[in-house]
Amino acid sequence: MKKALATIGSAISYLAVAGTAFAQIGGVEAPDSGIKDIPAAISNGINIVLIIAGIIVFVYLVWAGLQWMTSGGDKGKVEEARSRITAALVGLAIVAAAYALSVVINNFFIGENDTSPFENIDTSHL
Repeated sequence: MKKALATIGSAISYLAVAGTAFAQIGGVEAPDSGIKDIPAAISNGINIVLIIAGIIVFVYLVWAGLQWMTSGGDKGKVEEARSRITAALVGLAIVAAAYALSVVINNFFIGENDTSPFENIDTSHL
């Protein structure tokens, strides 16, 4: 967990500094870093992480359902599958709450009313 938080923190700090890393020296223009708006970049990062978390929760839920179907009536396996389904649903609720919180923060700081997670993703370089 600490390693994941450190990776996310270093990625965010890179995004915050990347736009100012190049200075104009001797009449040569600084290259375009691609980041025009730091809050939009952070919003894009949060949306991407939440989408990935939602996909992981869905896969975990399907895995638990398959485990339940293949348990063959064994009470231990059924209880294990039930606890996995419960954990997946709790994870889904956490992801939904995190998404709602990110939309509220996005609207508060950026002032956009669109709640689409794909709206701010820059696909011009693809």
